[in-house]
Amino acid sequence: MATFVRVVETGSFSAAARHLNVGQPAVSKTIAQLEDRLQVSLLIRSTHGLTPTEAGQRFYERAKAAIQEADEAELAARGAGAGLSGCLRVSAATTFARLHIVPLLPRFLDRHPELEIDVILDDRVIDLVAEGIDVSLRMGALADSSAVARKLATGRRSVLATPSYLAGAGEPRSPAELAEHEAVIYSQLPNVWSFTRDGAEVSVSVHGRIKVSAAEGLRAAVLADMGLTIASDWMFSPELASGAVRRVLNDWSLPPLDLWAVFPAGRLASAKAREFARFVEAALAEGSPGAA
Repeated sequence: MATFVRVVETGSFSAAARHLNVGQPAVSKTIAQLEDRLQVSLLIRSTHGLTPTEAGQRFYERAKAAIQEADEAELAARGAGAGLSGCLRVSAATTFARLHIVPLLPRFLDRHPELEIDVILDDRVIDLVAEGIDVSLRMGALADSSAVARKLATGRRSVLATPSYLAGAGEPRSPAELAEHEAVIYSQLPNVWSFTRDGAEVSVSVHGRIKVSAAEGLRAAVLADMGLTIASDWMFSPELASGAVRRVLNDWSLPPLDLWAVFPAGRLASAKAREFARFVEAALAEGSPGAA
């Protein structure tokens, strides 16, 4: 069942073999044995890859549910995840992971000495099935309605700048004044910023000579006094704590940023992935990822 589910999710024997760490002939043989046992064809082979037959689709859906239930049963029997083993593949945005996830890993690994973690850092939304990801930590709105997701935390968003930039350019006193400032623009978000106060909403179109496609570049530009930006407190948490970066327009509110744990439905590592998500949720609630 597990092999068949992985073949359907990846679309080929070779991709499933890579994710299962076995040879392609072993995967092909397993599927052939499964079809022989069920006395029905489960997959259609074509130049475009493998797709399930009608019977295969029904079997796939039931198999996914059965695997997930078995994983959850094992997790419950072991006592909220004790004794997890194998490899857990986690994806997350680079900056968020560097500041808030990687420092957590020693604590999680200490609890599960037989577990290994493979962390894939990418600011883009990646295909969880194609990349063999067990859980992805994503921020903001979720575009994939078919994914299984759980909200872990909500972060504050603010207008941020260095004291040096504000000393030279002046501190904005209203959202409208942002149009007169140099903005560092994150290309994955619109350059129209919307604020609310006392039930009123104000939108401002900002401009800047630098636009970056990754959060690390946004941080570097802001810390180089190149302008102000909108970002979550998570992105600049060390600098906010030290005073290297300041919030402005504190009496105006920006839409908060949600952090989600996103799982491909019915994956074999769901027990490990769900336990990791619970761990991250609890750690962020503590307010200090590196705390003991």
